[in-house]
Amino acid sequence: MKVTAIETVPYAIPYTKPLRFASGEVHTAEHVLVRVHTDEGLVGVADAPPRPFTYGETQHSVIGVIGTLFAPQLTGMDVFDRERIHARLHRTVGNPAAKSAVDMALWDIAGQALGLSVTRLLGGWSDRMRVAHMLGFDAPERMAAEAERMRDTYGITTFKVKVGRRPLRLDLDVCRALREALGDEAELYVDGNRGWTASESAAALRELDGIGITLAEELCPADDVLGRRRLVRDCPVPFVADESATTPGEVTRSLLDGSATAISVKTARTGFTHSQRILFQCEGMGAEVVMGNQIDGQLGTVCTVAFGAAHASSARRAGELSNFLDMSDDLLTEPVALTDGTLAVRDLPGLGVAIDPGKLDRYRQDR
Repeated sequence: MKVTAIETVPYAIPYTKPLRFASGEVHTAEHVLVRVHTDEGLVGVADAPPRPFTYGETQHSVIGVIGTLFAPQLTGMDVFDRERIHARLHRTVGNPAAKSAVDMALWDIAGQALGLSVTRLLGGWSDRMRVAHMLGFDAPERMAAEAERMRDTYGITTFKVKVGRRPLRLDLDVCRALREALGDEAELYVDGNRGWTASESAAALRELDGIGITLAEELCPADDVLGRRRLVRDCPVPFVADESATTPGEVTRSLLDGSATAISVKTARTGFTHSQRILFQCEGMGAEVVMGNQIDGQLGTVCTVAFGAAHASSARRAGELSNFLDMSDDLLTEPVALTDGTLAVRDLPGLGVAIDPGKLDRYRQDR
């Protein structure tokens, strides 16, 4: 089965409220729908969410690199020649969201062709994942109210709290308010998006120790090599590398040089193929993983749970799977549904999704 074309459709869907964090803020999901077409009529889909403030990609760059480089290189190739396909993709440096969307669309095609879900193709460990909800910057009372709403409405009891503001008191007050509102049964962990220095992070961790957080993610820049290493060494919980460890090589360096003890895996950044390689690296080195969120829409969320549920080590912790709830609309014909704090895998061939043509026409940006 041969690739005949790769289609890119830029679209924009507003969020009902902006998500704010230390490295930026997002008001609109300005993503690119990627569709890989084949000579047997099967079409694979995936979403590319550009994050210019983190990886340097934009809608225009995703469309440009796929249209001018990846599509000509992959057209005529067999869908199942994944190693050869990745060798061609990785002739070009960077562009993680563009590469990942192409990779996941090819896995979608493979699943459709074989009559199996992507989760079963990848490993088939479970049919669902527990859900963690990500809380962006806001006042303590509003963040606590959002967490209570997510718990009461969807059964979510794990929350990732964005931190990294100055003074530290702003975020420490939030964490205290969340613990008071949610009680001891809720799991809280923090993500600084490199917003603090190493010394500020150390001071914050001393305060947070009494609140009972379970993970600390990217509190300070990895480029602050000695400070980060000292911080991770003394951190009482697993310290997660996210944007500082986006390739298998970066993951190995982060774990070996003491700048992290756990890794965030994001399918929007490493697709299914390289996410699996990173996951297996972490298993071999004894590092925990958490399935991260690229502020995904529903299609990206389907991809994350398809991968996360496929492996025991990625299904162990709650995955960041709920931020599509902050979008005002979506493209899927069958919406994603959270039940009792979990999200189920779609037991259909491939990713099991279909795009609503009317909604795509409404939100696409190229007409």
